Amino acid sequence: MADIKVIPVYKKKDITKFVKFHNDLYADCPYAVPELYMDQYNTLGEKNAARDFCDAQLFLAYRDDKIVGRVVAIINRKANETWNRKCVRFGWIDFIDDDEVSKALLDTVEQWGKERGMDEIQGPLGFTDMDPEGMLYEGQEELGTMVTIYNYKYYMDHMERHGYEKDADWIEWRLIVPRETGVPERLLKVSSIVEKKYGAQIVKFKKAKQIAKAYGREIFDVINAAFAPLFGYSELTDRQKDQYVKMYLSIVDPKLVSTIADKDGKLIGVGICMPSLSEALQKCKGKLFPFGWYHLLKALKWKHANHLEMLLIAVRPEWQSKGVNALFFKDLLPYFISEGYEWCETSVELERNSKVQSQWIYFDGRIHKRRRCWKKSIK
Repeated sequence: MADIKVIPVYKKKDITKFVKFHNDLYADCPYAVPELYMDQYNTLGEKNAARDFCDAQLFLAYRDDKIVGRVVAIINRKANETWNRKCVRFGWIDFIDDDEVSKALLDTVEQWGKERGMDEIQGPLGFTDMDPEGMLYEGQEELGTMVTIYNYKYYMDHMERHGYEKDADWIEWRLIVPRETGVPERLLKVSSIVEKKYGAQIVKFKKAKQIAKAYGREIFDVINAAFAPLFGYSELTDRQKDQYVKMYLSIVDPKLVSTIADKDGKLIGVGICMPSLSEALQKCKGKLFPFGWYHLLKALKWKHANHLEMLLIAVRPEWQSKGVNALFFKDLLPYFISEGYEWCETSVELERNSKVQSQWIYFDGRIHKRRRCWKKSIK
């Protein structure tokens, strides 16, 4: 059998090959969601603001001049300093079901990290928590999302055979929208108490640009404060905040954004949802042109899917455990119901984060996906 060659890549045309390999590998899988080329150019290219504190290298694995795997090696210097670790991350990893291929990719990341003083490898992780993270080990029969990783089940066996062990696990919930019964009475009572006792208030906007103008960076200040204690988190910089404001807050549906302020108008919490774009992305196969944009625009504006994705919920630490999360659902659930959504999918949450999981007591639902971050010492 021919040797595996793992080659570093740099140019945009190579990023195209990098993304195309993923999309081709899962082309016949009804649950996988193609990566959007334009989105990956922005994330994996040098213009990504995370490159200010991350070193990274993309690699493609070849056998007989055919691409058989891919991976990104990343050193997040800020995260390593915060958590007192010397870790090289692997992200965007995909490979055919061949141990030689997966081992060659992981060995390449290990060596790349070792040459830069790292003594541990972990992943799959992105540059920051804003990128997809966690290898899927339960839920391959569930539809994937635009913002999470989908992978075949054989990936897990490869990781175990190559000597990797669990570093952290995440879970995701599928929650039923209470279309028949309406907003739960218990939830309304809690939200009323929070409003009267603490002066917290729901702040709504008619246009996405108004959200960006009113709160912009402040939204990401809340995210920084809320996510700071979580596994592997590294604080977003001002340049990252500006990049995300421009990238995301300009396109969100304000009806699906819930901002909570204190009695003085200071932002204390934010919840952002969006209609699922999974089926639209499957139709456009990751390309906006010539007609891919139509499928995405249709899913966003004209005929949405039957479910939503909760991209994030973040509350300032001093306001956590005061029932602020009830205000998000008091605000958003009536819109979910009026628009005919049947269910929603939560973002990834650490399996040990009981504080976050307690907010789902108001809903009928189930855990439908589990993910893992792996680790291994570099010898």
